[in-house]
Amino acid sequence: METRSSGVRPMFGLVLLLVWVSPPSCRASWMWLGVTSGGGPERLSCGDPALSGRQRALCRGKPFLLPGVRDGARLAVAECQNQFRLERWNCSTTRNPAAVFGHELTSGTKETAFIYAVMAAGLVHSITRSCSQGNMTECGCDARLHGGGGGAVEEGWHWGGCSDHIRFGTWFSRRFMDVSEKNSSTGRVGFTLSTMNQHNAEAGRQAIEMTMSTDCRCHGISGSCAVKTCWRSMAPFQRVGAYLKERYERSVQVSDRARRKTRKKDQRRPADKHELIYLNKSPNYCLEDRRRGIAGTRGRRCNRTSTGPDGCNLLCCGRGYNTHVVRNIQRCECKFVWCCYVHCRRCESMNDMHTCK
Repeated sequence: METRSSGVRPMFGLVLLLVWVSPPSCRASWMWLGVTSGGGPERLSCGDPALSGRQRALCRGKPFLLPGVRDGARLAVAECQNQFRLERWNCSTTRNPAAVFGHELTSGTKETAFIYAVMAAGLVHSITRSCSQGNMTECGCDARLHGGGGGAVEEGWHWGGCSDHIRFGTWFSRRFMDVSEKNSSTGRVGFTLSTMNQHNAEAGRQAIEMTMSTDCRCHGISGSCAVKTCWRSMAPFQRVGAYLKERYERSVQVSDRARRKTRKKDQRRPADKHELIYLNKSPNYCLEDRRRGIAGTRGRRCNRTSTGPDGCNLLCCGRGYNTHVVRNIQRCECKFVWCCYVHCRRCESMNDMHTCK
């Protein structure tokens, strides 16, 4: 065991060194924290190669926020894969720290837009949740609404409780993710990939606020609810992901500033701050392209009877599908036997499974 571990450690150190000294375009992204294996906060470090120099400096000033950054990245990656689990592009990740989402991180497509939006939203959600739970020294509950009226008192309720403090989470997400670009929404003169990513990241942060809800608790004799105390709460992140998926479906193509000649009919209206925007049309994701990090749909499981994106006709891109008979064994007809155990039968079933050719 000692000989094996002594060989792994130098190799791991070499990998970290190569990531550290590689040019900025090849350096690891903080999104890599969302796909790394588990580990407690003690394994995190502000010197992590996945962080840029600016992010490491911010981390050293606020090291207690680093676990929240990791949790936000994991939350976002998991929700991205949940929302696209039935699509041709299923938000697959790679083991490359510099290109966690493969070519999609820099392709300027609708998928790039969703990635930046959901990662920014995950960061806001995670940091804000830590604030509300009292895990942070610089933030807590949002007390700005306490004592506020807005017609609430006349209607028999008042602000109280612990409202989620999304302002701090939003501020930190901007500082952590965004590069120093002036005027990220330059709709008339076009977008660069950088300003496109900033716009979509901000749309992701706005999604947290747009999906917040007002929760209330009743107070009164015998549950009469004579007075209610209300507070603002973030939605479960799955609801935020569904909101962003709807924005992805209605995303807007904008002009690319790098293309000098733009025809009048290609000049599009300025994008709204809540919209997701993209520069380039997406590939069909049907065939594997290792150079671009596209996995293709070969071998993906499909639904023969579905007419949606998970249907064999769409998911397999017209190539057809293979049918396999799978035997499933599970416990069934379980009964409690006195005393004290559960007795179950072992049931077998034969099911068809379809995979793309």
